[in-house]
Amino acid sequence: MVATRRLTWNYALDRAVEHATALQKPLLILEPINVDYPWASDRHHRAILDGMQEHDAALKARSIGYYPYVEPKAGAGSGLLAQLAALACVVVTDDSPVFFTPALLAAASRLVGTSVEAVDSCGLLPLQATDRTFNTAYSFRRFLQKELPEHLMIPPDADGYAEADLPALGALPPGITDRWPRATPELLERRSALAGLPLDHSVGPTDWVGGHATARTRLTSFIETDLRRYGEERSHPDADVASRLSPWLHYGQLSVHEVFTAVADWEDWGPTRLSARVDGRKNGWWGMSPSAEAFLDELITWRELGYVFATREPHYTRYDTLPEWAKDTLEVHAEDPREHIYSLDELANSETDDELWNAAQRQLVHEGVVQNYLRMLWGKRIIEWTAHPREALAAMIELNNRYALDGRDPNSYSGIFWVLGRFDRGWPERAVFGKVRSMTSRSTRRKMRLTEYLERWGV
Repeated sequence: MVATRRLTWNYALDRAVEHATALQKPLLILEPINVDYPWASDRHHRAILDGMQEHDAALKARSIGYYPYVEPKAGAGSGLLAQLAALACVVVTDDSPVFFTPALLAAASRLVGTSVEAVDSCGLLPLQATDRTFNTAYSFRRFLQKELPEHLMIPPDADGYAEADLPALGALPPGITDRWPRATPELLERRSALAGLPLDHSVGPTDWVGGHATARTRLTSFIETDLRRYGEERSHPDADVASRLSPWLHYGQLSVHEVFTAVADWEDWGPTRLSARVDGRKNGWWGMSPSAEAFLDELITWRELGYVFATREPHYTRYDTLPEWAKDTLEVHAEDPREHIYSLDELANSETDDELWNAAQRQLVHEGVVQNYLRMLWGKRIIEWTAHPREALAAMIELNNRYALDGRDPNSYSGIFWVLGRFDRGWPERAVFGKVRSMTSRSTRRKMRLTEYLERWGV
């Protein structure tokens, strides 16, 4: 369990239960976390440990075995999977383009003498169902409207593990448990325990709590309180109607299937309401309310567009994967004068001359999130404050992945690269940006309600 870190709505776990049932063998869930991943910090670690604590409690009374492993130092976890796999009939793992998961999958594929299966639980549309890379949301939306309906009928089990009738797992060999000891309750439960791990302690946990239980609480609150206003007010910081579900989705603690089902139930929706027109329009295809359709376009079209791109373009985090028109126009304007050039530290510490941008950066540092509309402005302004768009990309990736709870995710990278032209089109040419879409703090202040936001995050 390395990307889809949940016990419900999880195709990989469903497949593991299926194997164990057919073979009448015990099932062991190994959920590890290493310490040497890029941007490893107390913030990211705590988010995953919150979920591990929840899993540990949920599985205590079950016959399914659970083995949470937290690496104490870099490299200490090497060999654990191979030792467990040597005892196993089948190894099932996650197929996902998220962050370091492909490297873990590659390691699992090298196991000798054991069948290894990788299962995709990333979105509503299986990643392998796509036949090409999509360069716009419109083209991908048309593809979704054609291909998605058949996949909506086969969701993962909402609670499959709870009803599994499997043999109990006996004790693991001491040679495994002594060398790779199970995470202690103190480490899973206490935030102060992170001090003993080689992590970036300067990026601490926020008030956000990981795990499926808190994700489900937020999902219910969003649907009952904010969804009806989402279509018209989601861009206004003061309205605060964003779902704020992206961290749980990123860490794999919440399923898109569960979110979609909750929205569909609220709308009393059924697949017969799908439009027969396959034209890539944002509105009207689902047969739901405008606000629900606007939310599903973000949740499904934009999120899964990023996942598909990351799956088919292994170097999706590199500047060179921008569309040619965007690279060309940015290069033409790379030498344009900049009013300010800020260092990475100045940006991280909100030391610019733009009060609104500084407020967004403070929110990112302290809460691990940035309001959706301001996140786009945040990136656009960095283009103006760096000497070259390559440096702008590096700064956005560093700040986002260091502080954002949903950083390091394909969907997060989509937002960063959209700032530079990916999935967008050319606009009237202007200084620094060329034909890449520009945004300004002045126009944002004019269009958006920001009084309460600035009172909280401004100086």
